[in-house]
Amino acid sequence: MTKRIRLRVAYDGTAYHGWQLQPGAVTIEQILNEKLTELLGEPIEVIGASRTDSGVHARGNVAVFDTCHRMPADRICLALNQRLPEDIRVQSSEEVPPDWHPRRCSCIKTYEYKILNRKIEMPMERLYAHFCYFDLDLGKMEQAAALLVGQHDFKSFCNVRTQVKDTVRTIYELRLIRQGDGMITICIRGNGFLYNMVRIIAGTLISVGMGQIPPEKITEILEAKDRAAAGPTAPAKGLTLVGMEYEEMI
Repeated sequence: MTKRIRLRVAYDGTAYHGWQLQPGAVTIEQILNEKLTELLGEPIEVIGASRTDSGVHARGNVAVFDTCHRMPADRICLALNQRLPEDIRVQSSEEVPPDWHPRRCSCIKTYEYKILNRKIEMPMERLYAHFCYFDLDLGKMEQAAALLVGQHDFKSFCNVRTQVKDTVRTIYELRLIRQGDGMITICIRGNGFLYNMVRIIAGTLISVGMGQIPPEKITEILEAKDRAAAGPTAPAKGLTLVGMEYEEMI
């Protein structure tokens, strides 16, 4: 009898070309498919909730797959982790209804973007934060961030190759936290994100912090619905998909 298993997956994206299968490239999806197929002795193809880009990290991406294997659902993550490389770990595995789909169910996604804002780089953070030696004005960045909260058309904040017709999304929360070691964390929660949206928001807020974009111009950028109006796309390594909250879990 076939059952559907949901995985929560954490990974360091440094060595991978993102989540999605790509010819000639090593991806998270590819590794999961290969190791699950070995473990369960049947062809497995996972369906991921968020197709993170090359170099992006995750603490709580979600994926599902179907299997006829009799192994208990909650044991699969333990057995699978013994086969996975050390930069990928499944945090949990559980059975869900056979029609449950990670991209069709309503959820809240949470991302973090880290900026190391100090005069000298810190080697331990080089793979997980974007380094900016210019002293960022956190107050101005917070003013700009506040204008992005709520429901807006984020066409100015997505890659020009984005293929969706509806670019309206809702940001429920957008906070900036500065730690004593110079680390600034942008925390963002929303009902969905467009291609490169979080990285473009981060790049735009960095430009605001550097004095290149006035905070109040965010409203004008949103209204422009033009990618060229917003700031640069921040590097992938600073971005982490923290988690996904589905309605039945909240």
